[in-house]
Order: sequence, then C-alpha cells, then structure tokens
Amino acid sequence: MNFIAFDVAVTFGAATTAGINSLASVGNQQYLTPISAGIPSSKVVKDQQTGFVPKMSTAEYKQLDTVISSVGTEADTPDQQAVQAQDRLMMQAAEIRGVFINWQSYLQCQMISEADYSFIIEFDKLKEAPKERNIYIKNSKLECPKTFVNLISRISKDQTVQYILTLIDDMFEEDKSRVKLFHEYAEANKGVQLWSSFLNLLNRQDIFTVHMSSRIMAKLAAFSNSRLQGSDLNFYLTWLNNQLTVSGNDYLQSVINVLQTILRVDDYRLAFVQTHGIKGLVDLLNAKVSFQLQYQITHCLWLLAFNPTIATKMNEHNVIPVLADILRDSSKEKVTRIVLATLRNLLEKPSPFEVQGNALAMIHSKVMSMLIVLENKTWADEDIKDDIEFIHDKLSQNLHNLSTFDEYAGEVKSGHLEWSPVHRSERFWRENAAMLNENNYEILKILLQLLSDSRDPLVLAIAAHDIGEYVRHYGSGKRVIEKFGGKERVMQLMTHSDQQVRYEALLAVQKLMVHHWEYLGKQVPNENEKQGVTAKK
Repeated sequence: MNFIAFDVAVTFGAATTAGINSLASVGNQQYLTPISAGIPSSKVVKDQQTGFVPKMSTAEYKQLDTVISSVGTEADTPDQQAVQAQDRLMMQAAEIRGVFINWQSYLQCQMISEADYSFIIEFDKLKEAPKERNIYIKNSKLECPKTFVNLISRISKDQTVQYILTLIDDMFEEDKSRVKLFHEYAEANKGVQLWSSFLNLLNRQDIFTVHMSSRIMAKLAAFSNSRLQGSDLNFYLTWLNNQLTVSGNDYLQSVINVLQTILRVDDYRLAFVQTHGIKGLVDLLNAKVSFQLQYQITHCLWLLAFNPTIATKMNEHNVIPVLADILRDSSKEKVTRIVLATLRNLLEKPSPFEVQGNALAMIHSKVMSMLIVLENKTWADEDIKDDIEFIHDKLSQNLHNLSTFDEYAGEVKSGHLEWSPVHRSERFWRENAAMLNENNYEILKILLQLLSDSRDPLVLAIAAHDIGEYVRHYGSGKRVIEKFGGKERVMQLMTHSDQQVRYEALLAVQKLMVHHWEYLGKQVPNENEKQGVTAKK
C-alpha cells in the first residue's frame, strides 16, 4: 500500500463530533507557557542535579536564576499574556490540541502498528489528566518515545504531524526529564536516528511543523547529556540563524525562544557564533523590536557571554553600543536587568588582560553616566543594584589605568566618535600614529570601516580627519591607506551633503597627495569659515 497516498486521504473527525471544544481543550495552563517563561529556582537546582542543563559554576547558576527566575512567575501578568498572544506558534498549538485524530483509520490501513495504536489511544484519553498521564508514561517506559518516533516517521499528513509534534512538545514542557526517555530509546535501538527524525521536518512546507520541530529539537539538545554534534548541529544552528533574517517572520518569537533554550548549553555557544549568529541578534536589536523581543534577544547575548572566548570578542559585532542605547532608552525593569547582567558578563568573564576592550567600549558608550542615573532609581529587584555597583567599579578601575591611546582606541572601537581633545592634538598624533598599526592594523581598519558604514556626519568627519593625521605623522601612511582602499573612501566623502564632512575629507585627500603639510590649513579654507559659520567641534 502507498502509505503517503493514503495518509493524504485520512481526515480529521470533526471536533464537535468528538465532543471537543478546541478552546476548552487546551487543558493545563502550563502547556501554553513558552520557553522564554524561564525556569523556577527549584527547577534549576533539580536540573543541575540530574545533568539536564549546561555545566556552570554555582555562582553562575545563581546569576542565571536571579535574572530569569521572576519571568516564570509572570504568567498571569498582562505583559506575559501579551507575549503568549504574540507567539503565533503557541496560538496555533492551542487550536491543534483540540482536534480529533482518527487513529483507527491509520491502524486499519497498517500505517501504524497495534502497539503504537494502543499507546497513542490511551495517551490521548489522558490528555486532560496530567497526573494519570505521568503515571502512564512512567509505566510505559520506552514505549512512549518509540511510538512518537514511529508516528512522525510513518505519517506525512500535515495536520496529523502537527498534532503529534504538539503532544511531544507539551510532554517535554510538562517534565523536561522526559527528554531522557527519547535518548535512551535511541541508544537502545541503534537503527533509530533520533536527530534526523526531527531535523528532516525542518524541510517541510508546513511552517507550523517546521517551527514546532525546531522547538522540540532545542529541548532534545539542551535537556539531556546527549549532545547534537557535527553536521547535524551546524545544519540546525545555521537554520536558526537564517530565520533571524527572514523579513516579516511571523515566528520570530518562537525562533528566539528556541535560542534561549539551546544557548544555555556552552557546547552550542561557539558553534552558534561560528554561524555569524551574534550579527543576526544585533541586527534585530538595531531594528527597534518590541521590548519583549529586546529582552529575549539580550537574554541570548547574556547566555553567550558566559563563554569567556565569546565575551572577549563579542563587541566586534558592536554589541556594547547597542546595549548601551537600549539601557538608556528602556522603561522596562526586566530589560534593564538583562542588559546590566550582560554588561556584567562582558566585564567578568574575559581574563583581566582581555577585559579592557569591553571596558573601553562601555566608557565611550556613556555607560558610566547611565549608571549614575540608574543608581538613584528604586528597583524591585535588589540584584540590579549589585550589577550597577559591579559595573561602575570595574569601569572606574579601567578608566584609572587608561593611557591616552587606550582612550582613543576605545572611542574608535565604540563607533561613537566625538571631537575629544586627542583628535586635534599634535602631540598625540606625533607619539601615537604608528600605534594604529598594532594587531594587524586593527584601529586603522575600524576607522576605514566607519568611513564606509557610518551614516553619522560627525563620525565621518572625525574618521576622515584621523586618517589624514595618520598619513601626516606615519611615514608609510599613504602606502598603507592605499593598500586598504582608504584613499577611494575618503575621496567619495568630498561630495558628501554635510559641509564639515566635505572639509575634513578634502583636507585628508590633500595629506594623501602632498608633502608640505604646514601649508594645508591656508590652502584649504574651511567651508564653515567661508560662510561665516564656526563648525562645532
């Protein structure tokens, strides 16, 4: 028999015929709770003992619990209700729970075995009785994962697959330790490809099936000691990262929920970063998303920053200036809390020799002035005060030890250039121009990148000015700038709409082309001066 052809013909019995009201059939409230609802304190401890969460120190567990424990208690608040309403996957799941599946039809056509039929019929009967269902699952042992893996492998009808996946997800959401049953079943039956069973569903046309499979994959990968590895891991994380860039993605909330689960495991963090995942998250934050998505995306960054290697390099993606902007504008305590916790990780996790770059970026992003404002506010969460004090102390220590060039480098790395005294200091450029060549021209390359990427006229003007000063005071500066294509970038700015940008670009081009620097100020009159206007610098 052609199973697929028959499967398409199998129909759902009407919900009304089965006496089921799709809205009333949602059952226990906990089925509706998205991953982002967090893990209560007692659950974190339990999971730590059973090995179902990533390896962290006791202090890190406490910090993890402090930041997100309150989220799990927000299910009755208007904000949390709004989150559930916005999560399209959860809304569809609520409707799917109410359908009636004619399992008898699948049995009669030999698409499922007698054993699978017996299990799923009894499981369905206990859908509204969690205590009895829990006993049934425990007594059934590996029969439970065997049945569900068989069902998703042998049935292709979208509506039936949706229902099966929703049952699996509800089962895991109710008790995360049940994930272990599926891994035990796969271990005991070497022919069973557990990961492939769900990864293959990511290629389906039905969007609900795709995203519910991803949600289940995250739980299978995060809530056990069995790790997703190799090409399977790369495929899954690349798929998740690609979902961050889908325009108008109705399931974006679900994608972020999944990342909040998967990134709890340190083994997956570096792999996600290698798929350029941080850029995807930062781009979303720059897109001015809702405060709830701000919170969840920043939560992902916070989890990533537990890894010292990632925390050291994270600001290469301009994370700190973006978080500083959110911190300045946020009116939600939960958003402020997770931003501060992320900034703390970026100062706490790197080694003492590597933390200075992050500290400089925070200083130049005006984080210290924000902390002063935040210190005078009243917070429901006392740990916010602790994070504020920690960050302030760390930044103060680094500020005290900074050299003038350190300050300059930090300003450039932050991407927020201002006319601070060093830019106009003859002595600074005479003593430090060659320092722009260090670490494979790191600071110089950032300046050149700002000339291409920035839309801020002030940043463009200062960057062009600094390129000119570098050429002026470093003997091989012209050759280096031309090697990196900097001359063309500066010349393009000579036609910029902003007069100060045009002036600094013109002066920089002159420095790239002539040797008698002392005459340039006389030869190139400032356009502001022509018009009787003094530029603000």
